[in-house]
Amino acid sequence: MELSYARRGSGEPLVLIHGIGHRWQAWEPVLDRLAEHHDVIAIDIPGFGKSAPLKLAAGQHPTIGLAMERIAESFPGFGIERPHVAGNSLGGALALELARHGLAASATAFSPAGFWHTRWETAWALGNLSLTRAAAFAPEPVLRYIADHETTRALAFGMIFGKPRRLDPALALADTLALRAGRSFRPVGREAKHYRYAGESDVPTTVAWGTKDRILLRRQFAQAKQVLPKARFEDLPGCGHVPMNDDPERVSRLILETTGALPAGTREVVGPSDL
Repeated sequence: MELSYARRGSGEPLVLIHGIGHRWQAWEPVLDRLAEHHDVIAIDIPGFGKSAPLKLAAGQHPTIGLAMERIAESFPGFGIERPHVAGNSLGGALALELARHGLAASATAFSPAGFWHTRWETAWALGNLSLTRAAAFAPEPVLRYIADHETTRALAFGMIFGKPRRLDPALALADTLALRAGRSFRPVGREAKHYRYAGESDVPTTVAWGTKDRILLRRQFAQAKQVLPKARFEDLPGCGHVPMNDDPERVSRLILETTGALPAGTREVVGPSDL
């Protein structure tokens, strides 16, 4: 299937995969950094952004496995094979699944779904995301006011971001409208609550978790360490569930260290400055 995407840079291919309700622009804070080292393709996953929902046969459901297959099927259309992948939340689960199935050269996952312990944790995550989406159906002038003012923006986006005041108001509004328009939010959410990641891959894998993640709680980070004993694990100090805007330098560096574009432990800025 055809996916909406943005493409920048040159080098070994790197596919970026956003989370439920988001769009490829989630990666905008790190795209230029990554594009200095890679041919970067940031996609809208099926049913979100401008990508059409999954085409389902009778009795078929929009599972994470099916979404992973459709994303992999898009690789030849991009002229790539077995790219590096990085993802956030649902996208992190998709990145890990691509690696597990031998379809990725490396995987970097930021707060990936699929490591919840209990039904309560699943209900907490999906319930809060659903409430956030419900709020997105407020009249657009109200949404614009919230996005334009630092205090209301912090209140509205504090569940998702560790540093919501850093959000660009126009981007915050556009993300909210995209969340509202996400056609696959409910069916994908229903399937996600049954998903548990299981397995291992032989490619370089990094799992990173924001210390202020209020959606996928920190105990799931500990669970991921048990499930993926060979992976590299990193904290993201001060970052929320979607860390790319909170700390673009650290997010970029972890991806580039995982792909091998930078040696592990690099502390220098890897692209344009935030200043």
